[in-house]
Amino acid sequence: MSSALAYLRATFCLAVVAISVSDAVAAAMGGPQFPAMFVIGDSLVDNGNNNGLSSLAKSNYPPYGIDFQGGSTGRFCNGKTIIDFLGDLLGLPLLPAFAITFTGEVDIKAGVNYASAAAGILDESGLNLGDRFSLSQQVENFRSTLNQLENQMDQEMLDQHLRKSLVVMNIGSNDYINNYLMPSIYPSSSTYTPEAFAALLVNKCEGQIMALYKLGLRKFLLAGIGPLGCIPNQLAKDFAPSGKCITDVNDMVQAFNRRLKTLVDQLNANYTNDAIFVYGNTYGAFSDILSNPKAYGFRVTDRGCCGIGKNKGQITCLPFSIPCANRDEYIFWDAYHPTQAFNKIIAQKAYSGPQSACYPINVKQMVQL
Repeated sequence: MSSALAYLRATFCLAVVAISVSDAVAAAMGGPQFPAMFVIGDSLVDNGNNNGLSSLAKSNYPPYGIDFQGGSTGRFCNGKTIIDFLGDLLGLPLLPAFAITFTGEVDIKAGVNYASAAAGILDESGLNLGDRFSLSQQVENFRSTLNQLENQMDQEMLDQHLRKSLVVMNIGSNDYINNYLMPSIYPSSSTYTPEAFAALLVNKCEGQIMALYKLGLRKFLLAGIGPLGCIPNQLAKDFAPSGKCITDVNDMVQAFNRRLKTLVDQLNANYTNDAIFVYGNTYGAFSDILSNPKAYGFRVTDRGCCGIGKNKGQITCLPFSIPCANRDEYIFWDAYHPTQAFNKIIAQKAYSGPQSACYPINVKQMVQL
């Protein structure tokens, strides 16, 4: 098991709404807006799939989950992930991790989370941290879920269920952090230019998106990669400029993001009447928060709430570490991952934000299609 519309549709775009619980309340009162949500990704959205793997990329220990009702579940956060908040807005329950869906007691009709910490678009990404479910393996895991659903619904009902469900793909960071930016372990940076590497990743992504399409899924939210040159892990490196992000790293991920957005345009042109593909501008939303932290309620932007060393980013949050007390004022929870306060903002932008945050339409508008 080996270890990202047509112009008429774009006109529906709305102005971003204030961050509040009103949308979540409305969703809860009106029932789920999608019948299910299926999540492909890495540690940014993992909710426990690595707990049973032989991996260094785990978070099923305190203080992870210190602000989460279920405690340390395997989420790489102090509280809820972006997916948890997005599910709240959509009126969906917390999704089960794929790893626990074979007990016979887990309801999978409302969706499953396949995300795995250290996973990348490329199968080899993250190998330095041990076992993980790569993008290709996560798609195979969805096939397993599909086999289970076939025993719970007739084919016509299942086809409709899948067509109306939402797929969220949030993956690609480890192809840089745990591959391209580790030349002592991986040869990719000497084999590919940043542009060529980005092209490789998006091409691999497209193949897996099409595999999910062929299995019946039709509504895709494809998240871009955030500004990795600004995370504590990168800022803690000796060559990082004082008080600034690492521009070269950010330029690399932007090459990926540009290509992913172009892919979204191409897919929407090719499948105009049959599917919808949306690009989540994680980089833009993240950068806006970093540039205007006080406007979003943040005070600390350059170090983790829990970690060791420079920027609290040289060693990530260890078991039973004592985190900062004012967690809602921090953008970053640990060396790599944001706090739940940050995740809530990003989820809201994806759900009801303008085209600059979610292109060509937002998740709320996807419901209407």
